[in-house]
Amino acid sequence: MKTLFKIIIIFLCITGATTLLYNYAGLELGNVDYFSKHGWFFLISIALFPRLTLLVSGLLVGSVEIGGLFWWIGFFIAPRILVSILATAAYWNTNPVLVILGWLVALSGESSEKFVITNRMRGGPQRYDQGFAGTTIDAEYKVKD
Repeated sequence: MKTLFKIIIIFLCITGATTLLYNYAGLELGNVDYFSKHGWFFLISIALFPRLTLLVSGLLVGSVEIGGLFWWIGFFIAPRILVSILATAAYWNTNPVLVILGWLVALSGESSEKFVITNRMRGGPQRYDQGFAGTTIDAEYKVKD
C-alpha cells in the first residue's frame, strides 16, 4: 500500500508541476509520439545506462537534445532526473503514462543508487583514531642486535 500511495503522490506532483508550468510559465510541451522517434531498445538502454545513452545518442546520433549548463550539471549529478525532465518536455502530451513511468524509474534509480553508495561507505575503511579520542598508547620497543 505504501508503494501505491507513493506512485499516486508522484503522479499528482508531476501533473501539478507540469500544469502550472504549462499554464503560467508558458512552457511549450512537445507533440511528438515517443515511438515515432525511438524504439524499445533506446527505452531500455536509457533506463539502465542513462549517461552512456545520453552521450552516444546526443553526440553521435543527434536524437537527444544536448548542451547547456543545466544539462551538463544534470548529466553529471543525476542523469535519470535529466532524462525524465527531457521526456516530460518532449512527450507529455502524447505519452503521459510513459513519462510517469520514466519519473518512477528515475526517482527509484537515483535513490537506490545513493542508498547503495552510502551503505558501502559505511562499511568501508575506518580511521584508526576514532576509538581513542586523544589518549596516548604507550608501547615499549626493543632493538634487535
